[in-house]
Amino acid sequence: MSDFDVQIPTTFDPFADANAENSGAGSKDYVHIRVQQRNGRKSLTTVQGLKKEFSYNKILKDLKKDFCCNGTVVQDPELGQVIQLQGDQRKNVSTFLVQAGIVKKEHIKIHGF
Repeated sequence: MSDFDVQIPTTFDPFADANAENSGAGSKDYVHIRVQQRNGRKSLTTVQGLKKEFSYNKILKDLKKDFCCNGTVVQDPELGQVIQLQGDQRKNVSTFLVQAGIVKKEHIKIHGF
């Protein structure tokens, strides 16, 4: 070996672990609860990632009754069925899903401001 034996560093992909989460079953495990701003003080809470075996309409009916708000189930081509609720109901929805036994607490991700 000579004095010029140099190791060339390999390329590093900083997004490799993020892409691995999204490509595998890891992204399917989580229920995402987001809030979206509408006009002025109005906001919209969306719930996505629930298992397909659950009845979205029954869950929506219970959510609307418990939180005194309106809502709907929307069919999205990429995300599948998404529950939409009026207002910022992120904490309420997360506690409801855990208490009802639909999702474990560690499988819920809350997004938003």
